[in-house]
Amino acid sequence: MESITDNHNAGLTDGMHLMVDALKVNGVQTIYGVVGIPVTDLARHAQAVGIRYIGFRHEQSAGHAAAITGYLTKKPGICLTVSAPGFLNGLVALAEATVNGFPMIQISGSSDRNIIDLQQGDYEGLDQMNIAKPFCKAAYRINRPQDISIGVARAIRTALSGRPGGVYLDITTEMLSTTMDAADAQASLFTPVDPSPVLSPSSTSVNRALKLLSVAKKPLVILGKGAAYAQADEAIREFIEKSGIPFLPMSMAKGLLPDDHPQCAASARSLVLGQADVVMLIGARLNWLLNHGKGKKWNPDAKFIQLDICAEEMDSNRPIDAPLVGDIGVSIDKLICKMEPFEISCCIEWRKQIDEVKNANAGKMRAKLNKPTQPMNYFNSLKIVSDVLKDHKDIYIVNEGANALDNTRNIINMYHPRLRLDTGTWGVMGIGMGYSIGAAVTSGKPVVAIEGDSAFGFSGTDIETICRYKLPVTVIVLNNDGIYRGDGVNLAGGADPSPTSLTPSARYDRIIEAFGGMAYHVTKPIELEEALCAALASGKPSLINCVIDPSAGVESGHIGNLNPHSSIK
Repeated sequence: MESITDNHNAGLTDGMHLMVDALKVNGVQTIYGVVGIPVTDLARHAQAVGIRYIGFRHEQSAGHAAAITGYLTKKPGICLTVSAPGFLNGLVALAEATVNGFPMIQISGSSDRNIIDLQQGDYEGLDQMNIAKPFCKAAYRINRPQDISIGVARAIRTALSGRPGGVYLDITTEMLSTTMDAADAQASLFTPVDPSPVLSPSSTSVNRALKLLSVAKKPLVILGKGAAYAQADEAIREFIEKSGIPFLPMSMAKGLLPDDHPQCAASARSLVLGQADVVMLIGARLNWLLNHGKGKKWNPDAKFIQLDICAEEMDSNRPIDAPLVGDIGVSIDKLICKMEPFEISCCIEWRKQIDEVKNANAGKMRAKLNKPTQPMNYFNSLKIVSDVLKDHKDIYIVNEGANALDNTRNIINMYHPRLRLDTGTWGVMGIGMGYSIGAAVTSGKPVVAIEGDSAFGFSGTDIETICRYKLPVTVIVLNNDGIYRGDGVNLAGGADPSPTSLTPSARYDRIIEAFGGMAYHVTKPIELEEALCAALASGKPSLINCVIDPSAGVESGHIGNLNPHSSIK
């Protein structure tokens, strides 16, 4: 490795340079961040040694870009922030990465310990490491340059091992400017060996799972984003097809097998959850997204098999009858090797029952998609998007919002793994531009971000980042003038808009015009089709302001039951 420490003055280097060297020797190719005191020079030096630096307008978006890079590469994405407020902005993304199981490291400059510990009022002074601890897998502070390589190695190992997640790495101002012998610094550099060791389930647990499947009359496999992260795509497909078991993909697992696969039960979700007698969870958790495995949506007598890297996840909501703790790829391979003796065969009648419901629901969806309206609504506008994207099956889809999220997930099919990137476990908004930038930078492929107008507002300023780096990102804003919908009423009858209303007829397309991107304002289906085709053909940063009916949408999308309403009018 060629290091900038080799030519440093008088045979000395400092923490700033050594931090960059430690990242480079560990294969870091990209840093996402916002520069300022005390990390501006760190970004400059990283760029000088060939690490790409992508500068954002907000730390939360930079963190989301790092998180999705970790998900796509199975290597920790790196986010660099300044101290105090910048650290706190990035912490939102770090916490979400941890909940989602994405490997990420947030590196933040911080105040000197002696001032912070005595609460003497430093510039942007904050005890960042202790604040970060509850929101990530681990938090470490590097106080001396000779400890930098150890600190980076610990952060990498923690982010990757077990269930992946976020790690906070605190680098003090004093440490960054402290000097040490360049030769000693160079000798301290190392790469951790096997930071994510492969874990294999026992033969007993594999046999137990297969025995339970062998007696199932109505089995179901649920694929979660952990299955997509594992990158065991061929093995998972072989297991599904060899067993004949219907599968239900969670949102970010769409595309592990194509959504039009004959065993896909996504359009018969209520049926399969309500009647399945044996459910195999592959990289999926029984959290709120699956109603915790309880209630009227579930068969109360269902038995569960769960494949997860984290033993603590078992029995979190329902008893797990056959836990398989280990790497998903290894676990699936072992299941495949031992399947024959158990003669797993999916009930023909079960598959037939699912197909009948799928066909009926598909007919209902076709009617919604093909119904012309003026203005457009979510269904007929997304049909246009879906039709165009059928010719671009390898494109990344970033998606957030309430109705924009739910309807896009249901309407736009995915055909390849890890191409659908959305709000994930928490279901929060704000990931749009960060995920789009991270996916485009990491892959070099085009990205289409389908955003509700409310969701776009969380990270819309980073449209400038997309334009500055000339990334092939097309943003579609489904603009209905509001949060959930744009026809809200002020109950007081005053001049102020309702709590769910946004600016009527907002021209989001003009934002990207300010930064030199391609702008489109569409109100009709043919305009939307032409704009999306032109944007994709150009390969340039683009934004399509797609005007839809203000009355389109329902409050909170598919999870309106979680939004309580006053019982007193």
